[in-house]
Amino acid sequence: MSEDFRELQDMGPVDYLIVEFPGSRMTGEGFPLLVDLVDRGIIRVLDLLFVRKDEDGSVSVLELRDMGGEIDLSVFEGASSGLLDQSDIDDAGGALEPGNSAGIIVYENVWAAPFARAMRRGGGQVVAGGRIPVQALLASLEAAEEAA
Repeated sequence: MSEDFRELQDMGPVDYLIVEFPGSRMTGEGFPLLVDLVDRGIIRVLDLLFVRKDEDGSVSVLELRDMGGEIDLSVFEGASSGLLDQSDIDDAGGALEPGNSAGIIVYENVWAAPFARAMRRGGGQVVAGGRIPVQALLASLEAAEEAA
């Protein structure tokens, strides 16, 4: 068994997020929290990149150093596993409104790795998964409250 395959078997679940910034305005408020999650071993950032969708619909990748003077993203320089390809960038761009930018992050849930390894050793495999956006939870709770 190759070393790469062994490492993959030891990983926790891998997720991705695309976070849109209207008007391409990014405050950087969330980045210290992201660094904290990495420092505490809760997640491992596999890929982080930023894209912008121009008014004509074209999508371009932004360099971390071009993201703004007051936001120090140097800690994420080189966070590129090669998992994201041009089709992923195009898909992310398709989700954006023209004139906006987005951060795309692919991360391992390190906290879940021991559980995931135990399940795989026991013959288990994930057959479905997903996320429920907070906005959907709030809408569902509001609808239930109105119905009651």
